[in-house]
Amino acid sequence: MNVIRAVQLYLEKMVADAGPGMKMLMMDRETTSVVSMAFSQSEMLQKEVFLFERIDSGRSNERLKYLKCIVFIRPTRDNILRLQSELKSPKYGCYYINFSNIIPRTDIKTLAESDESESVREVKEIYADYLPVNPNLFSLNIPTCLQSLSWNPEALERTVQGVISVLLSFKFRPAIRYKSSSSVAQTLAKKIHDTINKETALFSFRPPEDGSPPPMLLILDRRDDPITPLLNQWTYQAMVHELLTINKQRVDLSGVQSVPKDLKEIVLSTEQDEFYAANLYSNFGEIATTIKGLMDEFQKKVHDQKKIESISDMKNFVETYPQFKKMSGTVSKHLVLISELSLQVSKQQLFEISELEQEIACRADHSTQLQRVKRLVSDEKINLQNALRLILLYSMRYERHANCGTSGLLKMLQDRGGRAYIAPRMLEYISTSARQELFNTVKITDAVKLTRNLIKGLKGVENVYTQHNCVLKEVLEEVTRGRPLDAAYPIMGNELPFRRPPQEIVVFVIGGTTYEEALAVHRYNQDGYKIILGGTTVHNGDSFIEEIMAATAGVPLKHSRSLQQFHHAPPGDA
Repeated sequence: MNVIRAVQLYLEKMVADAGPGMKMLMMDRETTSVVSMAFSQSEMLQKEVFLFERIDSGRSNERLKYLKCIVFIRPTRDNILRLQSELKSPKYGCYYINFSNIIPRTDIKTLAESDESESVREVKEIYADYLPVNPNLFSLNIPTCLQSLSWNPEALERTVQGVISVLLSFKFRPAIRYKSSSSVAQTLAKKIHDTINKETALFSFRPPEDGSPPPMLLILDRRDDPITPLLNQWTYQAMVHELLTINKQRVDLSGVQSVPKDLKEIVLSTEQDEFYAANLYSNFGEIATTIKGLMDEFQKKVHDQKKIESISDMKNFVETYPQFKKMSGTVSKHLVLISELSLQVSKQQLFEISELEQEIACRADHSTQLQRVKRLVSDEKINLQNALRLILLYSMRYERHANCGTSGLLKMLQDRGGRAYIAPRMLEYISTSARQELFNTVKITDAVKLTRNLIKGLKGVENVYTQHNCVLKEVLEEVTRGRPLDAAYPIMGNELPFRRPPQEIVVFVIGGTTYEEALAVHRYNQDGYKIILGGTTVHNGDSFIEEIMAATAGVPLKHSRSLQQFHHAPPGDA
């Protein structure tokens, strides 16, 4: 089960079906992202795709009849209208039309009527209507999906289409389970169930001959675990997203000083970058040590005896030996990344902040933790976003404590110019079941500990292992062990539950997933399970806070009346 490979196979077949010869690829905004995350431009050129065009961009009148046009677009109303216009006055010799999802027959008929010159050779559905992020992770690129804590109708429709596309990619007709306490999870489960029943012909896959359980689609709600996206991460991919932001496999370093011009934008793709694929889930110290090992090997070849003991030494080494940069391929760009990560860890005092985050998330010690949060929130060296996240974690854990200090902490944050009004929204966002389960079980309190190690042989890099257990990890433990789920995660429809655990699992998180959860899935897959994870988006701390703001806009205060004074944003504040 590999979502990147699934998309690649569809795209390879799409291009092969157009036959030999020069081809151009016409896409829309979303399918452009799908293609770029599956293949590099050079790989597309090797497949004789020499031109790329957006169907939603301005159209030139130049006729290129010698080119075959492969169309790969989403079956939206706007795209159908644009394609109609294209076919009425065809610019290319012939068209091979591929929709990324199910298209109504009425729309096919409309397109046929527009094709007066009979330039369309074929029309197909290829189910690649999602962004393949990692082999085990997909995103629908929906930054915010709720309004007033209910589904945004457009986001719901897009989510149903995306999940249906994933199921068709892997030929799954799954048993659908959802978090019973989440109305949005139940709504999505019903919509997907209804679509599968409506499209019976598409989902007529043979059941397993050995009588094993069907695949499972497990629908979760971000509101049941709002802690995970707020914690600082220490594995490579998660750190880059948290501190620098990964947007469709790209990291923008244009605002970072001393970065070479050719590295102002860095592409991070597990398919195109072996080093990244191998170190995706390595912790911060491990990846620095790996790069140092590569440099040590090169030093032996060039007989350089100079010691490399820090990330600064590494940067100087690359500048001294440009041939190492050429030989090492992608290693130099990762050195730029870990150098910037190291700078941010030091600048933002993330070791101390992360340690306190973990303690709040995992252990009840109100008096000590309140004093530590106060000290950090009042420290001008701590940036406002990190201060806010500490307050959000504290307020969730201790909102019912007799001596809860959230109001005082928010006053301190507000005096520094921070967005204190987000905390009351956070307390409205967190679900009732999360209030009952996240901070009130011995299992969570005792299981999570923070350890700190200094990587020997490399000065200046401290490697923090965080043992926070996301809720998803515990849910997957129940699923893979075959424990009864009926009460907390009922089955949608009339299917009888299998008591044996499913062989394949698709997990979907409404409100966005995280790279920490992708790591949990990766570890299960290493043990032989077949699990893929998806979400409306992939969050870091900043994007999750924006999700909270959008989801709770217009929601009256119920759980945080004592914070009424902080509820409204200052005029003009986004």
